[in-house]
Amino acid sequence: MSVHPSQDEQRYDVVVIGGGAAGLSGALTLGRARRSVLVINAGEPRNAPADGVHNYLGREGTPPGELLATGRGEVRRYGGEIVTGRVATAERDGDGFRVVLDDGGEVRAARLLVTTGLVDELPEVPGLAALWGSDVLHCPYCHGWEVRDQAVGVLGTGPAAVHQALLWRQWTKSVTLFLHTAPEPGDEEYEQLAARGISVVDGTVSALESENGRLAGARLERGTLVPVQALVVAPRFTARAGFLGSLGLEASPQEMNGMVIGTRVPADPTGRTAVPGVWAAGNVTELTEQVIGSAAAGLRAAAAINADLMAEETRAAVEARRADFSDVSDVSGFSDFSPEAERRVSERVLGSRRHGL
Repeated sequence: MSVHPSQDEQRYDVVVIGGGAAGLSGALTLGRARRSVLVINAGEPRNAPADGVHNYLGREGTPPGELLATGRGEVRRYGGEIVTGRVATAERDGDGFRVVLDDGGEVRAARLLVTTGLVDELPEVPGLAALWGSDVLHCPYCHGWEVRDQAVGVLGTGPAAVHQALLWRQWTKSVTLFLHTAPEPGDEEYEQLAARGISVVDGTVSALESENGRLAGARLERGTLVPVQALVVAPRFTARAGFLGSLGLEASPQEMNGMVIGTRVPADPTGRTAVPGVWAAGNVTELTEQVIGSAAAGLRAAAAINADLMAEETRAAVEARRADFSDVSDVSGFSDFSPEAERRVSERVLGSRRHGL
């Protein structure tokens, strides 16, 4: 299902761009707040290759697809709509936004919640991408338990390689650091690696070799095969944010320990971006966030959006009330706060829903 031009005139309170944990959590919160909400989901969850979601209290080990399916059902239960599609552009449209999909469909919204996540840009080593999410890993808190006590290799691609190796040593005594393209460790770092029993292998890794669909080892450029059961890499995390350029919102570099690890959409703790009316939550703005944190961020952003809409609606109601009182006073000769003025304002604003004055 996709958004088609026939729906152009429909305007939602909030359009959520991205249907992962952050987006669905935000949509659920907004639905329960009685907001009209549409989720546009491209159907490319970053954690799809993983067997389960971890460190999510109460849902430990749940398959990612199952978690998302449950979330979609919960969003729909509160009136939220979910469609499949990819956003091409998002543009300012009066006091709201026009969201255009790559199939030509479009929809309008008063506010936007961007939860498109990120793309893992992997090191270019033959055989590596095919094992991503199973035997090629990056986060010890996500996957460390599953490879505990196994032979784990760390592919060095930057100055954080030694830190990675030392961190993974928590889960297994068999850690091998492949220097690959990482800088040579300093004397103190070599001492730390030696003290923790971590092997260091010089030279570039030319390929990963598999056996029966599982990692067998890392083949060095000089021909040696070093057996490992899991390989740790450091992807570059790139925010999926190109469609925001038309709003003047660009992704910016994010650093960790003095090293650029990717790009993110800058946002404050509530998810508010530099563009009024646009919020962001999850990995698109916090590159290292895990699933449970992304879900929490979606809730926070949704609450902030609802409060922002409430403030706007209150301002509009006050202006309408003042205008109505002014009209009654000018045209009918009633004082602003007379019973007759109140009756007429109530009738004009509330119609058949008024309780009467």
